[in-house]
Formats: sequence, C-alpha cells, structure tokens
Amino acid sequence: MKTKSILLIGLGRFGKYIAMKLHELGHEVMAVDENEERVDDAMPYVTNGQIGDSTNEALLRSLGVKNYDVCIVTIGGNFQSSLETTCLLKELGAQKVVSRAEQDVQAKFLLRNGADEIIYPEKQLATWAAIRYSSDHILDYIELSDSCSIFEVSVPSAWVGKSVVEIDIRRKYNVNIIATKKNGKINAVVTADTVIKGITCYKFIRPFPETKLFWFSGNIRRCGNASISNSRKRR
Repeated sequence: MKTKSILLIGLGRFGKYIAMKLHELGHEVMAVDENEERVDDAMPYVTNGQIGDSTNEALLRSLGVKNYDVCIVTIGGNFQSSLETTCLLKELGAQKVVSRAEQDVQAKFLLRNGADEIIYPEKQLATWAAIRYSSDHILDYIELSDSCSIFEVSVPSAWVGKSVVEIDIRRKYNVNIIATKKNGKINAVVTADTVIKGITCYKFIRPFPETKLFWFSGNIRRCGNASISNSRKRR
C-alpha cells in the first residue's frame, strides 16, 4: 500500500479513531484541532500536530494543504466551522477534501462548497447496526452502491457438501459467492467447483456454527436459513 500524506482536521472521538487507523495503516498524518488536550492525546498516532483554528486561512496556508493527498474534515457539533474549513481547503488548492456531515442538508452545502466526498459516521453506523442485528445470519456487510453490497453471512446447513454450481445461487438469487472465511482467514479463491465440505474446510451455521461465506449480492431476498441482500448496506 502506498503511504499517503493526510491532513486531518478535528480530533474529537471520530477524528481520533481515524487517526489511530491511519497510523495502523502506515500513513503520515498531520492533525489539527483548536483543543490542545485533544492534540496531545492524538500525538502517539500522528506524524505532527497543530493547535489552532482551522477557519483561519493563514493557519491552513502555513500547512501547505495542496501537498496532502487527502484532507479530512471531521469537525462535529459546529457545522459553520466545518463548512468554512472545507471551503478554505479547496480555495487553497487541496487535492481531495472529505468532510463529515450529520444531516443531508449539511452534505449538500459541503459538496457545493469544496467537499469532494461526504462521510456520515452516525448515519452509516446506524444503517450497519440495523441490518446486522435485525438478521440472525448477516455477520457484516459493505455497501458498494445503492444496488450492490458485499455480505458476510452464515452458511445454511443445506449447502454442506454441495459445490457452488450445485447451489446455483447466482441464477436463483442474483448473488455471487466471492470468498469463504474460516478461523478468521479469508480464502478469496472460489470457483464453480468449490465444495462446501463442512468443518474441514469452512465454518458452518448449524450444525457447524462457525462457517461463513462472503457474497456479492443483488436485491434483498431470503434463501433457506440465510438472508441474501443487496440494497443499502455498509465501509
């Protein structure tokens, strides 16, 4: 993975978690917040920290925003500051600006004033939780678009001993199996001849409760004991 240079503005809980993950992934992060304590708390996870008001054009200019691969604005609870910061970043030549929104109307203003992409931490997590915990068989999911998603699901016991072509879920449910998972390890090599052999190869729901499959799906439908879905899902 290429190391990226990232400007992170806003070190509340959400911003700090982003800093921690970026650090884990090996990226270089410049973090900015007007709260000194927050900057100090984030220092173990960032390359550099700056205490200051991100709506101050002189401050942003001094950071050389055009040199960062991505600028992420995670300011929460003060939309005016978030909007002004987003606008200034773009005016100063930022390559890519990703801004946090809490409502759709905020997203519209941000997109019109410099944001290239919007993130909805509360909305996206709420959607993920609703789908994940309203089903007995969906273990995780990633939303790719409004019409396509990747789901991690428990495998119906009726599929044990059958090959992917025998299950024939692509034709029946518009779903493609793209990987299997066992003991936390993912096998992304799945062919039409791949046989679900039970505990020797996979982990299954019942009587093999640990089995999981990943599939690339279409519309929400139900297949035996497994929920197969495609509409609005999780990143």
